[in-house]
Parts: sequence; structure tokens; C-alpha cells
Amino acid sequence: MELSLEYILSQVFVIVSYFLLVLSYQAKSRKNILVLSNISLVANGIAYIFLQAYTGLAMCFVAILRNIIFLIDEKINGKTEKIEKKDIVILAVLYLISVISTIFTYDGILSLIPVVITMIYTYSVWQKKTSVYKLLGLPMGILWITYNIYIMSIFGIILETILTISATYGYFKEKKISKN
Repeated sequence: MELSLEYILSQVFVIVSYFLLVLSYQAKSRKNILVLSNISLVANGIAYIFLQAYTGLAMCFVAILRNIIFLIDEKINGKTEKIEKKDIVILAVLYLISVISTIFTYDGILSLIPVVITMIYTYSVWQKKTSVYKLLGLPMGILWITYNIYIMSIFGIILETILTISATYGYFKEKKISKN
């Protein structure tokens, strides 16, 4: 790892990205989670460009597309907890796009980690319950830490640990509120 201008800029964008993700785990509405996630994904995508982590970058594009589709669907069809046939089709198409994107960016087995995370995250926001979103933040956090080690993103490792703690806190906070 060379301490170049590109690396320093990547870490600045990593910091911005993770700050926004921490906010998303504290958000109460699915819409706010998706909006914060999109802004975070743009910053994360820029970091991946600087780190030359192209599978991660491809998954940022897939995730932004996913969030836009979910926001439009919610705006057109309203907020609902019920999963319909169209929702299953949307999930399948997003998974297919994730897999196809990997064909162009594959760089060894560890480069597949963002694909797995994108699929878990896609499911977590697809199923529409914020508690599941926050719960799935835990395995995603472990996988992101692993990927950040692979791409040598020091702040990614540190901040993913903080984000995982935030997701855990958000999950238990929501569980406590739902019990009351």
C-alpha cells in the first residue's frame, strides 16, 4: 500500500460514505434509509475508483439502481409490508444484474465479497422491515471488513467496525421500542 494522493482521496470518500451509512442505520423510515444509502454509495463508488476495486464499484451501481427502483415502487404503489409477485421479480432481476456485473469485474475469489454483500443488502431492504435491515447489517459488516482488508482500505476496516456496532445498536434499539 502506497500512501499516494489517490489512496488518501479514497480514504476521504470512505469516511464520507461510512458517516452516511451510520446515519442510515439510525433512520426510521425505509425511504430515508434508501436515500442516505444512495448518497453513501456515490461516495463509496468514488473511493473504489481510487482503490481500483472494480467489483465494489460495479456493486455500487447495482445498489444505486436497486434503491431507485425501490423508491419509485414505494412512491407508485405506496408503503406496504406485503410482498407481491412484482417484488419477487424485482429481487430476481437485481440478483441477475449483480451476477452479470461480476463477469466484467471478477478479480479473484475475494472480489466476489461485494456481490454477496450486495445480494444480502438487496434482500434486507427488499423485504421492507427496518429491523431485518438492521439485523443483516451484522453479517454484512463482517464481510465488508474482510473486503476492506483485501483492498487495503484502512479507514474502511475501522469505519466498518463502527458501522457494525451502529447497526447492532440500531437493531436492539428498534427491538426495545417494539417491545414497549
